[in-house]
Amino acid sequence: MNDRIGVGLIGLGMAVKPHALALKDLSKQVDFLGGFSRSSEGRNAFEQDYGLPTVGSVDELLDNSRLDAVIITTPPSSHAELTIRAARAGKHVLLEKPLDVTFGQARDIVEAVEAANRKLGVVFQYRFRESTITLRELMRAGELGELLSVSCNVRWWRPPEYYAKPPGRGMRARDGGGVLITQSIHTLDVLLDLVGPVRTVNAQCRTSPLRDIDTEDIASASVEYVNGAIGVVDATTVAYPGFPDRIDIAGTKGSAVMEAEKLAVYRVGEQPFHLQGSAIGGGGADPMAFSHEPHRRLIEDFLDAVRSGEQPSASGRSALPVHALIDGMLESSQKGATVTVQSA
Repeated sequence: MNDRIGVGLIGLGMAVKPHALALKDLSKQVDFLGGFSRSSEGRNAFEQDYGLPTVGSVDELLDNSRLDAVIITTPPSSHAELTIRAARAGKHVLLEKPLDVTFGQARDIVEAVEAANRKLGVVFQYRFRESTITLRELMRAGELGELLSVSCNVRWWRPPEYYAKPPGRGMRARDGGGVLITQSIHTLDVLLDLVGPVRTVNAQCRTSPLRDIDTEDIASASVEYVNGAIGVVDATTVAYPGFPDRIDIAGTKGSAVMEAEKLAVYRVGEQPFHLQGSAIGGGGADPMAFSHEPHRRLIEDFLDAVRSGEQPSASGRSALPVHALIDGMLESSQKGATVTVQSA
């Protein structure tokens, strides 16, 4: 394969900005062959905002012999059809989270792309934050010892205007779920990427009276990890004015606290380690108020995988544990009991 990779983009809505900016940064590696939206207004705005070309249909994009990979940023209900269609057309796929709305459907997508012998990446850009990269390296080196207590908090705020446009946001028919699969999935994915999968969960999920939606905007759970650690998950979009997502890890040799892109590590007998970074992370009213640098790193990692034949770091299969956890939390809340999380 040529070092330059032909890339297209399907879906030009709110999520497109960091992708477009990242692709422009990577212009020496990428031939951008077109973006598609069903809306002509969306296509015109994309061309005007980013100076990148558009195409008139998905077929026009997928039929282009120069296209090697496609980035899909459409709503979850369209993911299976578009992803499998692209893979069977011989294209690698980088799919905006979530893979799909349930663990079973997500696994079906992963297996279908694998059967087509194509690469599937997922847009979990939090894995590529500097804070996450640094903490992952420390933990793999055993710097925190055996894990004992692991928790995360996603206490964000979304105003009524957020749910008003586009129509159907926050509704199961469009999004497939609420705060767990739409917002906190990023932090939950990083949590599991760092410490491994969850064995059991006991959760309560609720819909607040603040919005006219039918999905959960408050969720909490006690969890037991496969490695034996225990902790809590706390996720909501009703916490005005919004706060940084946070992961707390305590082990036999020390502790770490990661707030968005800020990291503090405290090891027994050593000086504390601090990594400064943005504490915004999309927690406030503007969900797009963050740097596109993690997206650039994620896309570059995906392009490297396409070239090398290796799996991308944020592969589709590596994304399955977070879908299993979310399904487990919803099932536990519905049953009012502790449940065993499905194995990915």
